[in-house]
Amino acid sequence: MDPYTPKPRPARKKNLTLSAKEYTKITGTIASVRRNRQLSDDIDEEIDPRVHSSHESRRRGHEPSFIAETSFVRAPLNSRVGATKSVPRSKGKAREDVLDHLPVLTQEALILEDLLFVLMGIEGTYITYHPDYSPEDDDPLQGIHFLVTSPLDPCLRDLAERVLPLGTYYTATSAFVESRSHLDYGLVNHALCAAIRDMLKEYQTLLSQLEHAFNTSPQFTLQKLWFYVHPTIQTLSLVYQLVLELTNTEDDEGSGLSSSSDDDEQAARDEALGLGGAKLKAVLSEITKSAAGAAIPVKGGEVLTAIYERMQSMSGDPTAYKVYGTLLSAAGVPYAEMLREWITTGRLQDPYEEFCVKESKFISKGILEVDYTDEYWERRYTLRDGSTLSSKRQHTGVPPPRTPGGRLPGGACIPPSLEGWKHKVLLAGKYLNVIRECGIEVQANQPSAGEQQLSMDDQKLYKFLEDAYTHANRTLLQLLLQDQQLIPRLRSLKRYFFLSQSCFLTHMLDLAHTELKKPAKSASIVKLQSLLDLALTGDDALFREDVKASIASTGLYEWLLKVISVSGVIGGEEGEGMPDGTGQEDSKRDRDKDKDEKKPMLAIDALVLDYTVKFPLSLVISRKTILRYQLLFRFLLHLKNVEQSLGSMWVEQKTATWRKSVPNHPEFEQWRLRVLLLRTRMLAFVQQILAFVTFEVLEPNWRTLEAKLAKVTTVDQLLRDHVDFLDTCLKECMLTSAKLLRAYSRMIVTCSTFALYSASFTKSASQALSAAESGDGDQAMGKRWEFLKKFESNFNHWCFHLDCVQYYASSENVSLLPLVVRLGSIKS
Repeated sequence: MDPYTPKPRPARKKNLTLSAKEYTKITGTIASVRRNRQLSDDIDEEIDPRVHSSHESRRRGHEPSFIAETSFVRAPLNSRVGATKSVPRSKGKAREDVLDHLPVLTQEALILEDLLFVLMGIEGTYITYHPDYSPEDDDPLQGIHFLVTSPLDPCLRDLAERVLPLGTYYTATSAFVESRSHLDYGLVNHALCAAIRDMLKEYQTLLSQLEHAFNTSPQFTLQKLWFYVHPTIQTLSLVYQLVLELTNTEDDEGSGLSSSSDDDEQAARDEALGLGGAKLKAVLSEITKSAAGAAIPVKGGEVLTAIYERMQSMSGDPTAYKVYGTLLSAAGVPYAEMLREWITTGRLQDPYEEFCVKESKFISKGILEVDYTDEYWERRYTLRDGSTLSSKRQHTGVPPPRTPGGRLPGGACIPPSLEGWKHKVLLAGKYLNVIRECGIEVQANQPSAGEQQLSMDDQKLYKFLEDAYTHANRTLLQLLLQDQQLIPRLRSLKRYFFLSQSCFLTHMLDLAHTELKKPAKSASIVKLQSLLDLALTGDDALFREDVKASIASTGLYEWLLKVISVSGVIGGEEGEGMPDGTGQEDSKRDRDKDKDEKKPMLAIDALVLDYTVKFPLSLVISRKTILRYQLLFRFLLHLKNVEQSLGSMWVEQKTATWRKSVPNHPEFEQWRLRVLLLRTRMLAFVQQILAFVTFEVLEPNWRTLEAKLAKVTTVDQLLRDHVDFLDTCLKECMLTSAKLLRAYSRMIVTCSTFALYSASFTKSASQALSAAESGDGDQAMGKRWEFLKKFESNFNHWCFHLDCVQYYASSENVSLLPLVVRLGSIKS
């Protein structure tokens, strides 16, 4: 590079011989310098006899600069290192006063020799370390400061002091390269140190040429030295400022590490509490390492960010922009290679935790079978800065920002050039990783011989990222939609769980009628499964072997109310916004009633279907989504069961007992009419709810989902559309609002209980007919009215559910408006 090496003289001769005039001039100058040195040696000998031996060696023609290295031409700078070891340099007023009595040319020659020492970071005779410098206490990364301790000609002193900072820059930069070349600082620091080392090699080449010029050219002056090193001073100054920033950023943070005894004590405590699992230890170690932000050195993306910010802030300086651009390109090579490997193969090769993506190795695809939170997809691979596509949620384990400046440490600091692309970088690797988990090998497209390597400061980087993301996304979409038949799978889920064209369910309920009437704890899952398989035998739907029967441990409405009370109520807090103002009293009365009248749950109320899928379809049809399907299935099954029970009650009430006219018993006629009217209202209510859910909620939303799946372009959009479809169905089915769910569930339970007493009502009607025919008085008529009025009052009380629906339809959920119209005739 031109800034580091002086240009050769244009008129350089091929023949190394000198003319007689040049030879006379050089020998005269050398003789003059030697006479002045001899004079200074005699003065020094009188003042300090300890230097007599070194001057004596000079008189014999043995210069100390040539003692350590016999071949000056091969390694001229080594002679200076040897000189410092062989000749002790004295300090004090006696040595300082020497230059004050010498001619300016001699002073310049001596200062030039000292400056060549100082430029290598070595203390000279007349230019020494700063008085405040201590090799044992001072940080070498801050550099060594030098000071001219002898009186000099003002012009020479001014030039010398301009050159002195170069020694500080060189020593600090050399110490940085040496310290940051260890493995703990990562590959980015290694690449940065290699680039700085190349600059220092050019600097050392410049010093070699200056040394040669000093020893061979009589015209070499301090002014020429300044002319040659001036560009290098600016370059090393820029590198020195970067070194100081990286060093000071790390030094300003505390150690933040606990002692080993504390760690041992904590480990023993965890072991005693049974917290010694491998997965738990992995989680805790990850959180501990990320929480101790001070223990993270400046490495990875943080180094690239520091260089990039300095390059942008000094973009008006061409030299600074070029130097920092060179360092950024060199330091970004390993980061770019990690990036290329991740977005083209899905492999994360990050041994020193420098990359913006991190892996939680304790989360495997096996967790998908029991995971209800999409742990594998959401947390297996995440960004180190904790950000997600949804800004409302951030992952845990993010290290705290650095105190000065607020920059995230280490790999958590994403380079500015990737900040806007970080989510695509994450998703591209995740997509390919899913393909690799399926056993499909993904081969990276290696750059050809003539193709330029990927660089962090190249505009082609963004096109490469976009192409890699598009390829990964298209490949996984093709795998899911075509190879794994995702759309037929979702249609089978709709068929089985939404009871659409569900002739198998009617067959199943008829076959398992006896078993489903048992308490849930007594029902046989094996028998239910065999009956389900028998019901599905005549069904032509696909994937019926993946449908399984199961028994839930909690009732649907109790479970939903418990979840809503923990996760929050969509309609507001309890008792708030109720149209009749009876929220809190009713909820309290309900809880007390639940405690007093808790009955064993029947198997029909606990029956639930399960659906098994393999990886990678389990990413889309995960346990999280299967749970939503199950909630909708249980809701529809309960409605179907109540409708079927009320329909059976209607069939039973078509017998002669209910149709025979009894003119001599008008009270019985009125009671019988009231029973038929209540059954009709209940059946109409259930049928209207079922029709609304089926035709106004599930079917339109399913068609919307199919339209979105036909146009889907990204896997993440596919996952979001599927979950949004289920969440919308749950909300519009009134299963996410505590007030609506509580009132609605009470009405449905009242209807199902009323249907259970169908035989009891028929028996009472028969007894009333017998009493009327015999002519005896009907003494039990009062009890019949009391029993019926309990159902009527309970049903009419919970009819304020209609007011709730109307309130929410007008304020929050307009999709409930069709239900308001449907239920208008039920309230009277």
